[in-house]
Amino acid sequence: METKVGLLAQSARFDLCGTCGQPGSARQRMTLPVERWIYPSALPDGRTVRLLKVLQTNSCTRNCLYCENRVSRDTARESFSPEELAMLFERLRAGGHAEGLFLSSSIARSPDADMARMIATAELVRRRFRFQGYIHLKVLPGASQAAIERAAQLADRISINLEAPGPEALGRIAMQKNFLKDILPQVAWIQQAVEDPRLRARSHTTQFVVGAAGESDFEILHWADRLYRKTRLQRAYFSAYQVPDEDTPLSSLPASLVREHRLYQADFLLRRYGFNLNELVFQPEGLLSLEVDPKQAWAFRHPEIFPVDLAKAPIEILLRVPGIGPVSAKRICSIRSRGLSGIPEDLKRLGVVLKRAVPYSLWEGRALSAGRSQDELPFEGVQDGSRGAGPGPAQVHTGLETGWTDLGGYAGGELPLVKSFGVDRYPGTVLENATKFL
Repeated sequence: METKVGLLAQSARFDLCGTCGQPGSARQRMTLPVERWIYPSALPDGRTVRLLKVLQTNSCTRNCLYCENRVSRDTARESFSPEELAMLFERLRAGGHAEGLFLSSSIARSPDADMARMIATAELVRRRFRFQGYIHLKVLPGASQAAIERAAQLADRISINLEAPGPEALGRIAMQKNFLKDILPQVAWIQQAVEDPRLRARSHTTQFVVGAAGESDFEILHWADRLYRKTRLQRAYFSAYQVPDEDTPLSSLPASLVREHRLYQADFLLRRYGFNLNELVFQPEGLLSLEVDPKQAWAFRHPEIFPVDLAKAPIEILLRVPGIGPVSAKRICSIRSRGLSGIPEDLKRLGVVLKRAVPYSLWEGRALSAGRSQDELPFEGVQDGSRGAGPGPAQVHTGLETGWTDLGGYAGGELPLVKSFGVDRYPGTVLENATKFL
C-alpha cells in the first residue's frame, strides 16, 4: 500500500490545489511516509486544510506529451479500488494527518468509467465514513454531463484542466484531446452544476501548463479572463512545464518559474485589483516581462496617474499604486475616514510595502518621506505625449475598456503603446474563433 500511494500521489503532484509548499513546522511533524503527499490548500472561505492529493490510477490510454503518465512512457502503473482509497483516506483523517481529499485520475478506460471510480471513492468517504469535510474532484476531459452532476453532488469543488489556451495550443501537446468537444462543453456543464442549489459543489477552477505548447502569456490570460467573466471560475492555476523524464517527446525547455510567478501576479490584477486584460503590459510576442512585475510595469507606463494622494484617492486608484494591495487599500480608507494620519510608519503597519509605494504616493499633498520627488519617479524614457492616443486618466481610473493594450517590454528605454493585442485585432485566428464557443 505504501508503494502504491507513493506512486499515485507523486503522479498527482503537478495538479495544483492551493499553496505550493508546506511550512517547515508541518514537515517536521511528519511521522508517516504518506504525509509527503499531503498538501496545504486554501479553501474558498479562506481556511487552509491539509489535503491528500492522489490519483485513482496512473494507467492511461492517452499520449499527452507533457505528462509523465502518457501511454507511450515505460513506467510503473498502479490503481486504487474505491474501497482501498476510501479506507486509506479514513485512516489518515482519523490519525489527524489529512483534513480533505483532492482526487484525480488518468484515463485508463474511458472518461466516464474512470470518473465513476472516483465518484465511488467519494461516495464511500461521504456515506460509509460520514466525512463532511472538503473534497475536490477532477473532471476528466470528455466526461458526460451526468458524471459531472454526480461529482458535484459529492464534492465541494470540481474542476477541469484546460492545460493549454485554445484548440491549436492543446493540439500541439495532447493530440487525443479535442478542446472544443472534450473541454469547453464540460466547462459549461461544470458552471451549471456549481450554480445548481441542489448540488454540493460551489466553485470550480482550472489549470494551464505553462510553456509546453509554445503559447504566449497573453493567450493564457485571455482564456483565464474569459472564464472569470463568463463561467464564474473561482481561479486559474499555472504550472510551469517541467520535463518529466529524459525520453519526453516534447522539445520545449522547462518553463521559467519566474514566468509562472508573473502569470499569478497578472491573474491577481485581473481578479482582485480591478485591472482589465487590455491594460496589462505585454512584450511584442505576448509575454509578460520577467524583470518587472505586471503592476510595476503598468505604473511605469502611466506617469500621468502618479503621485497618488493616499489621503484622498478612491480605493480603485489606491489599488493601482505599487506596494498597495486590497487589504492595505481598505485599511487606508478606514484610517483616513477617522481622521488619522498616514505617516510611513503607520502605512507600513497597515500592510503597505513602503519601498514600492513611497515613490508613487503623497499624503495630503506632501511626500511620504524625504526620498525621491515626483520628478525623480522611475519613468525613464516615458515622456508626456509619447503614449499616442491611448487611455486618458479618467479611463484608467474607472477601469473602462479602451481598446488599447501595452505591448512593449520594459528595458529602461521608451515603452511604446501600440494597438490592442486582443482577438478583435486578429480576425480569423484561433483566438478569435475560440471565443465563439464561450
